[in-house]
Amino acid sequence: MDFEFSAEEMAFRAEAAAYIRKHCTEGVINEDSDGTRYVDTPARRGFMKAMAQGGYLGVSWPVEYGGRGLPAIYDFHLSEELAAAGAPQIGKGIGIIGRTLMTHGSEFLKREFLPRILRAEIEFAIGYSEPDAGSDLASLKLRATRDGDGWRLNGQKRFTTSAHFADWYFLAARTDASGPKHKGITLFLLPMKAPGIAVHGMPTLDGERTNEVFLDDVQVDDRYVIGEVGQGFYYISEALDFERHTLFPYAMMERVFGVFLDYVRKEKRNGKPLRDDPVVRRAVARLVTDLEVARMHSLRVVDSLNHGRSSNVDAAMNKVWWSEVYQRLADAALELVGPGAWLRRGSAHAPADGFFAMIHQCAVLPTIGAGANEIQRNIIARRGLGLPNPG
Repeated sequence: MDFEFSAEEMAFRAEAAAYIRKHCTEGVINEDSDGTRYVDTPARRGFMKAMAQGGYLGVSWPVEYGGRGLPAIYDFHLSEELAAAGAPQIGKGIGIIGRTLMTHGSEFLKREFLPRILRAEIEFAIGYSEPDAGSDLASLKLRATRDGDGWRLNGQKRFTTSAHFADWYFLAARTDASGPKHKGITLFLLPMKAPGIAVHGMPTLDGERTNEVFLDDVQVDDRYVIGEVGQGFYYISEALDFERHTLFPYAMMERVFGVFLDYVRKEKRNGKPLRDDPVVRRAVARLVTDLEVARMHSLRVVDSLNHGRSSNVDAAMNKVWWSEVYQRLADAALELVGPGAWLRRGSAHAPADGFFAMIHQCAVLPTIGAGANEIQRNIIARRGLGLPNPG
C-alpha cells in the first residue's frame, strides 16, 4: 500500500491551505467551538461565498454539474485543511443534498438546486430525527399523504440544527405505512418559509442551538419529491455514509490535541515539568497512537471512494473510532490538567482560556450525531462481518 500523496494532491492541498487562511477573516472561526459546530453568521456566509468563487465547492462533483471532476481524495484534502484552520466545513449542500440530487434527483431538481449550491447561495436543514425516531430512522412517523398534484405533510421533527436560518428543508416523511417500515419513506425538499412550518429552538450543553420543527398541513408540490416514492431510507443511508466521513476530519482532532500537548510541554506542577510525569507521558503516548489509527481509518474511507467500493463499513468504523477517541482526549485533558480545566472561557486562571472545558462539552455529540455508535456497530457487524440481524 502506498501511504504517500501524489505531487498534484500536495500542490492542491498547499494551494487550498493558503486560500483558506487568506479568507479566514475575523468572525469566520467560532472561538467558542471546537470547529465542528455549524453556526450561522455573516462572516461564515461570506467565507463560503469566497470558497465558491475560488472553485473549492464541489471539487469532486462531475464537470457536467459544475464541479471540477477531481477524485474523492481531494474532498479529503480540502476537509483536512479547513479543519486544520478551524474554518467551517463545506456544508450539507455540497455533500449530503448535492450528492443525493446528482444520483437520484430529477432534472428539474438538479437545475433548481445544484448551481445555487455551488455558488453558496442556499442553506439547508436536514429533517431526519423525530421524538421516537432517532438512530432507528425507519421508525419515523411524520406523514406525507397524497393531495392532488402534491403532498400534505403533518408531524414533528427534532434536532434539526439549521432550521432557524435555513432556506430549504431536506425532509424524510412516511408515505406508506402498510409494508416494511424501511420501505415507506420518501425524501422531499420544501422551503422553510412554507405555511404550516413552525420552528422552536432547543439549547444544547455546548451552547449550540438545535430545533424542533412542527409541520401542520404543509403542502409540497410533486416536483420536490427526491427520487422514487418509498425509497428515501436507502437514499438517506447513502448520504449518511458520506456524512460520517466528512463530519469527522482528522485534522480537527489533531488541532485539539495540539492545544493539549502544548499545555503539557510548558506547564509545571510542584515545580517539576508536567511532561516528565510518567502518568502524563503514558496518556500522551496512548493518545498519539489512537490519533494515528484515526488518521488511517479516514484514509481507508477515501481509498474505498477512490476505487468505487462501498464505504459504509469503513465510514462506520471511522465514525466510531474518531468520536470515541475524541471523548478519551477530552477526558484525559480534564484528568491531567486538573480542576482548573473545568473553568470556562473568560474565567480567571482558566488553563488555555477554558479550551479544555469547551472540548469536553463538544465531545458529547459526535458519538450520537450521524447515527449513534451503537447503530454503527450494527452496520459493522452485519455488513462487515456478515453477522445476522438480531432477533
